Amino acid sequence: MSKPIVYIVSDSVGETAELVVKASLSQFNYDNFEIQRIPYVEDKETIHDAVIQAKEHDALIGYTLVVPEFRQYLNELAKKHDVTAVDIIGPMITKMEDLYDKKPRLEPGLVHKLDEDYFKRVEAIEFAVKYDDGRDPRGILKADIILIGVSRTSKTPLSQYLAHKRLKVANVPIVPEVEPPEELFRVDPTKCIALSISPQKLNDIRKERLKALGLDDQATYANMERIKQELDHFQNVVDRINCQVIDVSNKAVEETANTILHTINKK
Repeated sequence: MSKPIVYIVSDSVGETAELVVKASLSQFNYDNFEIQRIPYVEDKETIHDAVIQAKEHDALIGYTLVVPEFRQYLNELAKKHDVTAVDIIGPMITKMEDLYDKKPRLEPGLVHKLDEDYFKRVEAIEFAVKYDDGRDPRGILKADIILIGVSRTSKTPLSQYLAHKRLKVANVPIVPEVEPPEELFRVDPTKCIALSISPQKLNDIRKERLKALGLDDQATYANMERIKQELDHFQNVVDRINCQVIDVSNKAVEETANTILHTINKK
């Protein structure tokens, strides 16, 4: 055979079958091959035409059909016309059905719905990284959620956690010496979540952070008067925005995230 020809017959896009076919062909050192996709199969007539074309071109058929009736029809027709046909997904579905004692949904294209979910999650994670720590205030207007708080209130890990739930999160540090971005006061306040914390808890966290960095835990960053000043300024900003406040003093990131998700679901 000078150039292998493979027909991909699928009731969805056909990407799964094509990946398997290409991976298999790579094992035979073929630099030149032809793949013909016949996607979104909805009737037996299309299957019949595909088998006849494969017969005419001495081609192999690789198929991913989740409807048993279509799989059986293609298999029988291929045998009748002496065409080699490989069922790529059917045996796996059958074995899983037996093993799990559960009926499959038999809906074409479900894997692409999963892919869409995956890409939304990736997009949200990239968004959280891009608009972390107030790097670009334009993200505030694009976000599903905006987290505000002083340093060490778990804004970044919270953003990442929520991003895995496909939510686009921007977070903004509140510092007395820096005026909050104007976008913060233009966005819908119901999208804003203020993360409050007790002075003593913040003091403990910051001291541990300084120690971890090999710095003096008596630095201004962990000074109680400075902390109170920051928290007073934070409260003023919260009052201006008039947004929801969550006390994270004794909460794990997961607890805070679940509180936020519960609030969103209620809306």
